[in-house]
Amino acid sequence: MVNNNIVIIGVSTGGPIALRKLFSGLPPLNAAIVIVLHIPPGMDHKIAKGLDEVSAMPVALAKDGEYLRNGQVYFAPGGFHLKLEGNSRIILEEGPRVNFVQPSVDVTMNSLLKPLQRKLIVGVILTGMGRDGSEGIRYVKTLGGITIAQDQESSAIYGMPKAAVATGAVDYIFPPVKIGKKLVELLN
Repeated sequence: MVNNNIVIIGVSTGGPIALRKLFSGLPPLNAAIVIVLHIPPGMDHKIAKGLDEVSAMPVALAKDGEYLRNGQVYFAPGGFHLKLEGNSRIILEEGPRVNFVQPSVDVTMNSLLKPLQRKLIVGVILTGMGRDGSEGIRYVKTLGGITIAQDQESSAIYGMPKAAVATGAVDYIFPPVKIGKKLVELLN
């Protein structure tokens, strides 16, 4: 079983811009990165492709049954929840919406297991409407993970980050560029 460092990023309204700011200038990280953006099927490929153009790490839509690899960015496809089996294998599921969305970052984060020694899980909540990710952030913290939320000033909509911060389980609050710097500090 592969046991990577894992970064899970949840984002919604204003997401493509925040993601571009976060990934522009970010070097390859010693982690597998999973992005859960609230997006309908059809738009997901276009946004993943746009992010791939500015990212030093390859960005692709996640495939069911695929195993996580360090230095790869997995983009949850629209219309599916993305779960991680054993912190290493991607499982795409249909099923009901959670927090009115599909994919839901709460579903992804809540599928994590406590990592093996010296492996790190980082949960990041960026701009977006609603409260998806707040339960997941609380859960990542209980696993011993590091949690980060986007600050209000740089958020297009401060719903998701605000709900995450309100849990009391967020370690750092930064704009996207500073989030990138913190990820480098933690993972490289």
